[in-house]
Amino acid sequence: MAYQFDFQPVLQQGDLLLKGALFTLELTAIGAVLGIALGILGAVCRAWQLKPFDRVFGVYVELIRNTPFLIQLFFIFFGLPSLGVHISEWQAAVLAMVINLGAYSTEIIRAGIQAVPKGQLEAAAALAMTRAETFRHVILRPALAKVWPALSSQVVIVMLGSAVCSQISTEELTFAANFIQSRNFRAFETYLLTTLLYLVMAIGVRQLLHWIGRRFIQGGR
Repeated sequence: MAYQFDFQPVLQQGDLLLKGALFTLELTAIGAVLGIALGILGAVCRAWQLKPFDRVFGVYVELIRNTPFLIQLFFIFFGLPSLGVHISEWQAAVLAMVINLGAYSTEIIRAGIQAVPKGQLEAAAALAMTRAETFRHVILRPALAKVWPALSSQVVIVMLGSAVCSQISTEELTFAANFIQSRNFRAFETYLLTTLLYLVMAIGVRQLLHWIGRRFIQGGR
């Protein structure tokens, strides 16, 4: 017997999918801002070999990049309470995304910092720029401009990876899809629409980051 497609039961609960999508975007926005900030700090420590922080970030980067995101999430949500640290599902999801993105962005941004020509630093010194001005305009901004496409892709990857946060009952998009499917048993239709939503979000976030890069990082180029 041929399968009869029926999207109506899913569309009737479309508000849950949209709510889950907005929750995913909220997690992504917070995770991106804090994760990139952590990445900048780690990149500076590693690129300039600021001891002992460079070694601390080195261990952190290797640990996060060589372990599954799901295990990191489980460790935060299920492991930390054993040490007396109790956090909500939302807090665990945000913390996991920040830690994960921070590790990858550390290496991405470090590559950008190390690619800044030494001649630019000498020119900044000749212009009597302060250390803060030199770091902001001569080091950080050009470094971010070089690696912004890679950094944007990593943000999208982390957003898509947030689907595993449904395993700790974080009410993001995948959690909403699982809930709807468990009620109407229309798995194909539910996950097809969920896939399309992830696709739209990924393209939208990538375009937004591209605009941010051109407007604020690359100076309108």
